[in-house]
Amino acid sequence: MTAAVFFGCAFIAFGPALALYIFTIATEPLRIIFLIAGAFFWLVSLLLSSLIWFLVETINGHKEGPVQKYLLIFGVLVSVFIQEGFRFAYYKLLKKANEGLKAINPDETVPSMRLLAYAFMTLVIILLHVFWSIVFFDGCEKKKWSTLLVVLLTHLLVSALTFTNPYYGVNLVVSYTIMMAMGVWAFFVAGGSCRTLKLCLLCQDKDFLLFNQRSR
Repeated sequence: MTAAVFFGCAFIAFGPALALYIFTIATEPLRIIFLIAGAFFWLVSLLLSSLIWFLVETINGHKEGPVQKYLLIFGVLVSVFIQEGFRFAYYKLLKKANEGLKAINPDETVPSMRLLAYAFMTLVIILLHVFWSIVFFDGCEKKKWSTLLVVLLTHLLVSALTFTNPYYGVNLVVSYTIMMAMGVWAFFVAGGSCRTLKLCLLCQDKDFLLFNQRSR
């Protein structure tokens, strides 16, 4: 039962992301390079956030109490701002790279349910970062700074819920609502429409089918 819970939670958390990688990234070597670069930027942002958190904790003397709660909120805020800053830096890097390329050319119910909640939360965070990046890059491209503000605020909201709210059900409902909204936004930003969605679902999108045949 423990193995079933582990693999079930793992597939819930990483299954859609793995599918996205297989169908949209794995067939293009250049996209793999950009994916690794994006992962590197994200890891560096988390490392920097961890260092700041470690310094604050050291100054506080690792003491438990009311101050710890405010330190957690401070850590979440700093982490989100650093991640969004690195997302913008990654966007600028992609712009430079694009210009260069153009020039070149079990039995325990409570722990199991908690793990399941963590798995679903991991899934929504992964997909949200995909959608946030699409919307964020479009906002940078079109100089729509209000779009960047929306990404920042929704990122702050999801992070605050994840780290400060003990009610997993509320966290999941709010996070998945935000994910659906950002997903629809990212879909239309990426050039999608109701017509193309219908053609894709009915397997009548000739461009998509031809692309898959060329990939094979």
